Amino acid sequence: MNKPTSLDIAGLEKVYDNLAEAIDQAGPDKSELFLVKLALLNAQALGDPAVFEAHITSAFKDL
Repeated sequence: MNKPTSLDIAGLEKVYDNLAEAIDQAGPDKSELFLVKLALLNAQALGDPAVFEAHITSAFKDL
């Protein structure tokens, strides 16, 4: 079975909704810790530190 390499708009909207709900559920005192743990889990799943570094660079754009 082939894994998709990217999400379509509907998939991105689903991820955004799930992430927003999880951040709200974590609360202001734990949201930063939650996001760091989530990032590390996703980096491990991604399996490539260089790609993760590129994602960090992209995320900084237009903040």
